[in-house]
Amino acid sequence: MRLIAALLLSLFLLSGQPKAGEVVVAPPGPNGVCPVCGMFVAKYPEWAAAVVFKDGHTHYFDGAKDLFKFMRDVKSFDPGHSAADIAIVAVTDYYGVKTIDARDAFFVVGSDVLGPMGHELVPLATKQDAEEFMADHKGKRILSFDQVGAELLKSLDKGGVK
Repeated sequence: MRLIAALLLSLFLLSGQPKAGEVVVAPPGPNGVCPVCGMFVAKYPEWAAAVVFKDGHTHYFDGAKDLFKFMRDVKSFDPGHSAADIAIVAVTDYYGVKTIDARDAFFVVGSDVLGPMGHELVPLATKQDAEEFMADHKGKRILSFDQVGAELLKSLDKGGVK
């Protein structure tokens, strides 16, 4: 009986552990708003993104697009922090609906899938998932974290991808 209980406890504990590429970020509270657009983030958990600073302070976003806008100008959105203070940058994987490290994610742009703020960068955990998503949803490009630039963000806000 003890062996069964120990095995069940082990399975329970292991199931709660993050898998490779996943990061642990507390979910946004019901009144948490995106610092970029003011939208309530908890309404859209499948699109949620976050920045966690070394001091534990966390900002939540309603999608990767606003996360990238924040990252381009941290000081204007949060004068008390800088980009150097960031410990974790997280997005929600579209297929797994799990929080993953944004710096390792692949982002599909130009697809027929819209986020809470319209045209969005769709985060995926693997290149294979991104290729599959792109084929299924008429995506235009797959980008890495470092390839997302200001012009692309402006283009997404205007309803498309250049």
